[in-house]
Amino acid sequence: MALSLELKSTIASILKSHDVAHHGFTSLEKPLSFEIYQNWIAHGMHGEMEYLKTHLPQKSQPQELKPGLRSALVIAQDYLPSPRPAEIFSGLRTALYAQGEDYHFWFKEKLQKIADELKTQFPDEEFLVFTDSGPILERDLAKKAGLGWVGKNTCLIEPKRGSLFFIGEILSTVDFSEWQNPEIPDFCGTCTRCIDVCPTKAITRPKEVDARLCISYWTIESREVAPPEIREKFQDWFFGCDLCQTICPWNEKVFHFSKNPTKPAPSALENDLRFLLTASGKQIEKKVLGTPLKRAGPFGLRRNALMIIGNQKISSLKAETERWSKDPKLGELARWALERI
Repeated sequence: MALSLELKSTIASILKSHDVAHHGFTSLEKPLSFEIYQNWIAHGMHGEMEYLKTHLPQKSQPQELKPGLRSALVIAQDYLPSPRPAEIFSGLRTALYAQGEDYHFWFKEKLQKIADELKTQFPDEEFLVFTDSGPILERDLAKKAGLGWVGKNTCLIEPKRGSLFFIGEILSTVDFSEWQNPEIPDFCGTCTRCIDVCPTKAITRPKEVDARLCISYWTIESREVAPPEIREKFQDWFFGCDLCQTICPWNEKVFHFSKNPTKPAPSALENDLRFLLTASGKQIEKKVLGTPLKRAGPFGLRRNALMIIGNQKISSLKAETERWSKDPKLGELARWALERI
């Protein structure tokens, strides 16, 4: 069915009422980047994230997630400054996206409200909401919808907004593809700042990140301890890493802070690390509840704390580190940290 200009205006008003300024529409079909993604999985670059492999069939044919799906409304949400700040470890260095409440909850809730209002305009149609937890190659969809190009750091980049935003989708049985905007060309040019700045050389070539070398992977997704040969390259990162974004020239205009922010006071750093190594698992879970840090769990957060102690040679936490030296999973890492203190 043809979509009227009046209907387009109504949908634009719905999006505006929810403070959506960066969005686009596209058809649902086999992703253009699927073979690249499939090859990335085949070479084991996803590390322990087996769910990425499990989701391959759905990612190949997103229109089959529910019968009749035809198109997607793709929405980007800035996370700098954080819409929902949640400062819990002020002394620890975390990725910018993780300095607020967990977007999987509030962003998905926002998308659902938009979908519910769209349903009032199309009562006989279906609308499915997804954040990055769904089996969708969302950067591919966002690129097709004209929201940006995929940079050499694999992040979606938009000329005016940079790359510091979340991506979410509302898949629909309505065919919105006639409103699809032109794709934005790649403006990375000869710049290689993101590749050059990565401490672990995780960007193995333009537009390819090997998770097995990535600080974000080892401090968030992995349930293991990083191998000794790359630990010291993690520097003082506690949860995630966004060096390949903060160095990007396209993000300069959206920054509201120095690219080399002042380090927190040593007392704040030590207090946070001490808490993580002395608190119970339940105490840690309670503190990080509702934030992205919950994903790493008590084990992951203690692991990350020990790596910082070793890398930063924080001798004042020697006693707290020693108590983990005989732990079945963290013992080797604690002993490594003690050797470096």
